[in-house]
Amino acid sequence: MFDYLINDFDRVWPRLVEHVILCAEALFIAMLIALPLGLLLSRVSKLATPVLILLGIIYTIPSLALFVFLVPFTGIGAKPAIIALTAYALVVLVRNTMVAFNGVDPMVKEAATGMGMSGLQVLWRIEIPLALPVIVAGLRIAALSTISLATIAAWISAGGLGQLLKDGINNTSKLFAGIIAVAAIAIVTDLLFRLLERTVKVPA
Repeated sequence: MFDYLINDFDRVWPRLVEHVILCAEALFIAMLIALPLGLLLSRVSKLATPVLILLGIIYTIPSLALFVFLVPFTGIGAKPAIIALTAYALVVLVRNTMVAFNGVDPMVKEAATGMGMSGLQVLWRIEIPLALPVIVAGLRIAALSTISLATIAAWISAGGLGQLLKDGINNTSKLFAGIIAVAAIAIVTDLLFRLLERTVKVPA
């Protein structure tokens, strides 16, 4: 059952690296979008409902269907996979970022303003540090979801561990190698983010 993972690890490793890079790129892009968008939604509440509904609709689209839909516009490979994975990650990240900023005590912001801080200083020195634990928790959830969804990317030639699962249809050893490798990445990622959550946790 573990023959391929042990004896052909030199073939599993490149797929594992591809998978990590694919997920990291998607999450990085999603964070670049989610942080300002979540902050905006926390400031302009009228936009929150329509934006979250739109993101929710995207999230309900089956992953393979979205990957295939993007292929005519982007071609096969990593590009459509990254776009789709980014879109899925945005649902969790935008919502958590908005909730995080909404959860900052207005009295704390007022006190900071009363001490002479500008709006930008209040954001960087008060709001972001207080919102960070919730944002990181959302990032952990998004990361685990992305690791799972990225396995489908192999069906549009994006590589990653999904290729082992795809090949494993006719090769049980490859299938188990892919499953174990994906599970290992997910476990390590979860542990790292939980450690990060403890690090950024605001003292009571």
